[in-house]
Amino acid sequence: MSGRSKRESRGSTRGKRESESRGSSGRVKRERDRERETEAPSSRGSPVRVKREVEPVSAREAPTPVVPAVRVKREREADEDSEPEREVRAKNGRVDSEDRRSRHCPYLDTINRSVLDFDFEKLCSISLSHINAYACLVCGKYFQGRGLKSHAYIHSVQFSHHVFLNLHTLKFYCLPDNYEIIDSSLEDITYVLKPTFTKQQIANLDKQAKLSRAYDGTTYLPGIVGLNNIKANDYANAVLQALSNVPPLRNYFLEEDNYKNIKRPPGDIMFLLVQRFGELMRKLWNPRNFKAHVSPHEMLQAVVLCSKKTFQITKQGDGVDFLSWFLNALHSALGGTKKKKKTIVTDVFQGSMRIFTKKLPHPDLPAEEKEQLLHNDEYQETMVESTFMYLTLDLPTAPLYKDEKEQLIIPQVPLFNILAKFNGITEKEYKTYKENFLKRFQLTKLPPYLIFCIKRFTKNNFFVEKNPTIVNFPITGQANGMNYKTSR
Repeated sequence: MSGRSKRESRGSTRGKRESESRGSSGRVKRERDRERETEAPSSRGSPVRVKREVEPVSAREAPTPVVPAVRVKREREADEDSEPEREVRAKNGRVDSEDRRSRHCPYLDTINRSVLDFDFEKLCSISLSHINAYACLVCGKYFQGRGLKSHAYIHSVQFSHHVFLNLHTLKFYCLPDNYEIIDSSLEDITYVLKPTFTKQQIANLDKQAKLSRAYDGTTYLPGIVGLNNIKANDYANAVLQALSNVPPLRNYFLEEDNYKNIKRPPGDIMFLLVQRFGELMRKLWNPRNFKAHVSPHEMLQAVVLCSKKTFQITKQGDGVDFLSWFLNALHSALGGTKKKKKTIVTDVFQGSMRIFTKKLPHPDLPAEEKEQLLHNDEYQETMVESTFMYLTLDLPTAPLYKDEKEQLIIPQVPLFNILAKFNGITEKEYKTYKENFLKRFQLTKLPPYLIFCIKRFTKNNFFVEKNPTIVNFPITGQANGMNYKTSR
């Protein structure tokens, strides 16, 4: 045998012996570790413990079986699993402490209810964003966000204002600690932000004329409260306040469930008009307001948007034009149509009439030619059935001259005199740029609530003139003498 082969055989036998010795020493070490674990109790105090009997010497000297190793492995896993249990308990302890802070917030006495005003648009005063808006209950300003570097967080640190209200979820939070506040004393704030009415409360609105007291001590009657004139929106305020006192319309919009499930096409902005009108109605009839007046800011913002700036806050408008547009827009946004589908608006305000129209010859024509034209079909009287939401009443012409005492007497006229326009007999001439027409009106169906618009302003080429004639309204029913052929 060569020297090289001898060295290789010696190397292989030496490696075999070293591996056997390492295996036996490792086995002995593992056995000693197992004996220590069975004799000494675990320092971790695990609730899981594997019961093990002391093995005889012969068994310890025997080759190590597989089962005890698996048992020891399970025992170690049980000891390791006890740590997460301790972490869960600690975590539960932290949750309990947060809940304890939620119910015992030390900053509730810093809330200033006299500065809270939820009538304005819900957007951040810095970023002008509607998303995730919060109201600071100390100064009344709106801020966005609640996390680190958000406007609400920075405001709380900079000014030490700690109590905030999410304007969408109606939840209260303490910043910068960032925990939710749970306290029943804050319910009056959420009710002012979003008033709600039950069916029983709505049914009793007209039965109980009870004065309410605002936070500043002033008393007011719910439903009869002032609307703020932001700049030049008094024409819209008058219409909104009148509509808020029509019981069927009021009862419909006080309960949000009546219209919140109405389906509208994607991207439709007109439904915003319905939502804002409902919110304004609930604020006007809220018996727990902080102040005795309401700002229609959000309602008017929706009017400006939906009318495409036809009616604005900063510019005077015509109340009759606004009423006509608003009722028709409200009817359309609720899913109504011109003929088939009705809504609460048409059920309350829509009536019908017959309109008789006759074309007149030109006044400059000779008399003989006028008589010939009157026999033509074009100049015969026609009748059209029409619906209406309100009736326009015309006043008699005001006197132009003063009396003997050099004073202008303001004329007075009874309401029934100007209502004679709709008795089906009285005729009135209407002039256009080219033609003249003679019209008479006959009411065929009266709505439950009739709206009169008295036309006081006439516009000529130079200025707008107001008719100061006083219209006398009857206190008791005196309509027996009126010759109206109406049917409900």
